[in-house]
Amino acid sequence: MGVEGGFRSRWDIFCRLVDNMGDIGVCWRLARTLAVHHGRSVRLWVDELDAFYRLCPGAPRSASHSLFEGVEVLLWQAPFPEVDPADVVIEAFACDPPSSYIEAMARRERQPLWINLEYLSAEPWVAECHLGHSPHPRLGLDKVFFFPGFVPGTGGLLREPDLLGARDRFRADPAARDVFLRALGCDTPGEDTLVVSLFAYEQLDMVSLLESWARGERPVLLLVPEGRIVAEVQAWFDGACGEADALLQRGRLQLRFIPFLSQVDYDRLLWSCDLNFVRGEDSFVRAQWAGVPFAWHIYRQADDAHRVKLDAFLCCFCDGLDPAAATALRAFWQAWNGFGSIAETWPGFAAALPALRRHGERWAQHLGARPDLATALVKFETDGVNYQVFQSRMPGGERP
Repeated sequence: MGVEGGFRSRWDIFCRLVDNMGDIGVCWRLARTLAVHHGRSVRLWVDELDAFYRLCPGAPRSASHSLFEGVEVLLWQAPFPEVDPADVVIEAFACDPPSSYIEAMARRERQPLWINLEYLSAEPWVAECHLGHSPHPRLGLDKVFFFPGFVPGTGGLLREPDLLGARDRFRADPAARDVFLRALGCDTPGEDTLVVSLFAYEQLDMVSLLESWARGERPVLLLVPEGRIVAEVQAWFDGACGEADALLQRGRLQLRFIPFLSQVDYDRLLWSCDLNFVRGEDSFVRAQWAGVPFAWHIYRQADDAHRVKLDAFLCCFCDGLDPAAATALRAFWQAWNGFGSIAETWPGFAAALPALRRHGERWAQHLGARPDLATALVKFETDGVNYQVFQSRMPGGERP
């Protein structure tokens, strides 16, 4: 599969780890989708291979490279090796490819398609800046800014072709959830139990929510994957062990710490829960594909710049949501991100969960009707290359 006459285009994706596993999570999903579902030849350059091996424990291990699920994963190190630049070069989140590689790009007979894959945001200006260009100051290269997004005029969201089908098959199997939860060391939860996954940054007000669950009328099963919130939950449980076999009980709250999960199993965790707390970008998007209520812990920025991004998504997401549920959602999400009281806003959010479940299913269906991010990138490549080929075949190379 390729862009013209069976040509199999080559892609290089550059990734630096900034926020724990989020950056490599996005880049690996994209690389794998391009290779497996779009037939591209993909190299993924990562500055920390150990993070990739945690994400993909089945990958063959090496100090400098791995070939897994059709993707060549290589260590991005200095000095950078002399390699032939790819046809499409993606720098994830403005990570700046090595200068020697950029100079090699400029020496190619046909200029590579150079893309800066930006962070996800629902802010209105994103659609205006999507596909904007930035010329290199001295090498004659042109960089394109590609923005993921939720609305037409953006690049869409990462989604494997059969993701929603796999989710629906999992839910249609009455035993699938029980089998998965038992593999995590949990008994089958009662029908009235609220099953919650918690993946978050450090949370100053975490104790108030844990106490609300422990004192509440409804039983809560809390599943906590490895992450930055674990220490605070452990401290509330008097320093209890956070290993995979730890099962703790306090009032109406039952807790199990679970080990780091593969991306496939993390999706199943989201599908198995009634409420998912997620953070950053990768788990944030996967929670939306799960179609169940969730709470987003956005990455904190200086001068509360993250609040603008949070409000922009809330405005987008709450469109069409029952007004009372929207009010409860906004209040709890703001509190969860440090702008209010978690304990005071939790009861209203909990009461809105049935409405949020219905809305989440509609939201996932709405997003799923749009092209996914990998497909949008491939279309952009195809359109761009076909235009270059068309242009090169015209007499004198003049523009049409």
